[in-house]
Amino acid sequence: MTGTVARYQQISRNIERTLGNLSQRPDVKRESDYYLANIRSVKSAEDLLKNDRLYNFAMTAFGLKDMIYGKAFMRKVLTEGLDSQKSFALQLADPRFREFAEAFNFARYGGTATAFDRVQQGAVDRYLRIQLESEAGRSDEGLRLSLYFQRKAPEVSSIFGLMGDPALYKVVQTVLGLPASYSNTNIDTQAAFIRSRIEVADFGSPAKLDAFITRFTARWQAANGSGMQSAPVVGLSRSMLTNFDNSLLLSMQLLRGVNR
Repeated sequence: MTGTVARYQQISRNIERTLGNLSQRPDVKRESDYYLANIRSVKSAEDLLKNDRLYNFAMTAFGLKDMIYGKAFMRKVLTEGLDSQKSFALQLADPRFREFAEAFNFARYGGTATAFDRVQQGAVDRYLRIQLESEAGRSDEGLRLSLYFQRKAPEVSSIFGLMGDPALYKVVQTVLGLPASYSNTNIDTQAAFIRSRIEVADFGSPAKLDAFITRFTARWQAANGSGMQSAPVVGLSRSMLTNFDNSLLLSMQLLRGVNR
């Protein structure tokens, strides 16, 4: 069986062709075509929320598939926008909600919010990348973590940004050889140690980013063989949403200070 290192290198070196092939797969093309043909007709947050097919596509594209069933929660994200410092999305530690609110910014742009490319082809491009990562994880969680890190790490601006994302932090822990129990260490102590070993700005360099991920894939493969091991869950699962009401979801999300 091909290892995580070889799989990552193969996909990474042919990423555009891989995404192009994925875009033409019947099930993916069907959903993408429907989205592009209909998203412009969405003029409000309620329009988006009531069209499950468009809503599900958009949520998946922005890495929020795990929150699809939290419509009341997402309605608050969308209706309050980002222009007020007290906006709901700005109070949440998870940046995915801010990204979604910025893209589908009905609060600011009203009925023209879906006229922007970031909502049209930009969302489709995001969807394809998410699909690629998800499918990679079905056979090799190390590969999924690698591709996720490749996409998200360049957006991180601080050590706390890395630590605040379970999947990113898993990659960092693996590269540095830190045991899972290290997460229980004082957060400032963890940050100081990681800062002494990692320069976050390096992830803005494709070459340095690739070298870091290659170190991860090698360590992951050595520890896990084929890489079939569960990766950290990024976000809230459907089962959690079924069991918790919105007030508890809010309290769970209002965890500030991750990006200090």
